[in-house]
This record gives sequence, C-alpha cells and structure tokens, in this order.
Amino acid sequence: MYTVKEVSKMLGMTEHTIRFYTDKGLVPSLQRNQNNNRLFDEKSIHWLKGAQILRGCGMSIEVIKAYVDLCLQGDSTIRERYEIILKQKEIVDAKLIEITQKAESITNKANNYEYVMNHLIPDNSNPDKW
Repeated sequence: MYTVKEVSKMLGMTEHTIRFYTDKGLVPSLQRNQNNNRLFDEKSIHWLKGAQILRGCGMSIEVIKAYVDLCLQGDSTIRERYEIILKQKEIVDAKLIEITQKAESITNKANNYEYVMNHLIPDNSNPDKW
C-alpha cells in the first residue's frame, strides 16, 4: 500500500491532484486506513494513471467519472466507452491540427527574422509595416 505522497512521486502528480481525483470518484478501488488517510494499491495506481492519461488528453473530470463508472459496469459498456474515447480523439485531433498550424506560423516568423538579420529581405517583421 502506498500513501498519497508516495504515489505523487511515482506518477509525477501533485498530492493535490491525487486528492482531487480521489474525491471526484476517479479511483474506485481507493482504500483508507484507520485515520481515514488514502491508501493506494496497484489497482488504485492503475485508476490514477488512467485518469492522468485521459485528463492529459483534455477530457473533463465529469467525462472521466462517467468513463470510470462505465468501466465498473463491465464489458457490457465497451461500446459506450469506445464512443467516449472516439469523441475525445476527435477533440485531440482538432487541437493537433490547430497547434501544428501555429507551429508552422511561428516557424515561418522565425525564418523571416533570419532572412531580415542576414539582409536577405527588408525588415517586414514589425506589425507597423504590415
């Protein structure tokens, strides 16, 4: 069994986040000791990792909770869980396209500055000159 502090170090999550996730019901296998302190076994750590991954993909706490609840219901909910993952994948894919466009834009600006500094083109980097 592991404490919040130990799990925090293991997963690279803040203790606050771990407590928040457990308070929101994202770790259904969580146990508590006689002093009501949270205790984590391997199964609890897996739930936390799952929540960490889904949250990292931008999934809301509420949707993660719904996903956890479906997981607890077993295989009969596989299709519903799949739909949740597909919906989040669409969101992530859209963000990836957006950030790729932003990366291309800033790369072009950096290249433009190199051309200006190497006197290959006149300074057109100042918005006043756009």
